[in-house]
Amino acid sequence: MKKIYLIRHAKSSWKEEGKSDFERGLSKRGKEDLVFMAKRLHFFGVMPDLILSSPAKRAKKTAQGIAKIIGYNQSDISYQESLYDSSYSSYRYLLDSLDERYSSIFIVAHNPTITEVGEILSGAILTNMPTCSIVCIEFNIKSFKEIEEGKGKILFFDYPKKHKSSLL
Repeated sequence: MKKIYLIRHAKSSWKEEGKSDFERGLSKRGKEDLVFMAKRLHFFGVMPDLILSSPAKRAKKTAQGIAKIIGYNQSDISYQESLYDSSYSSYRYLLDSLDERYSSIFIVAHNPTITEVGEILSGAILTNMPTCSIVCIEFNIKSFKEIEEGKGKILFFDYPKKHKSSLL
């Protein structure tokens, strides 16, 4: 069995003028949502074998924040240029290159591609993954190279606004 947790970065900040898209950090709400979602992962005992992240600042901060809260070594996060401004084929290339010893991976990246990848892998209609959302997709395979489009089973799709009343 293999599991992929697709995680869209937390809400980014648009306050700092002159910053490139790549350099945008997290907003106050993004930081709060990140802590909330990471604590949910920790509560349910979710621990990946590997975290892959876009190197863009907002994705990097999201990956590092989640890692810290769940107890994953932040220095083991693998930053992949191909996850910024990417495509489904970039994700597939990355998945196909993974060592078979990994059973569970986090991918922290950006819309619209992360939503598209979730839809293609699961065959489900996700429409839009909100910021800081997590989709867990499970595959009954021995290697990530064996992934077939539409064959993944969504175990959960969670995001901060689902729990809005508990956040207040």
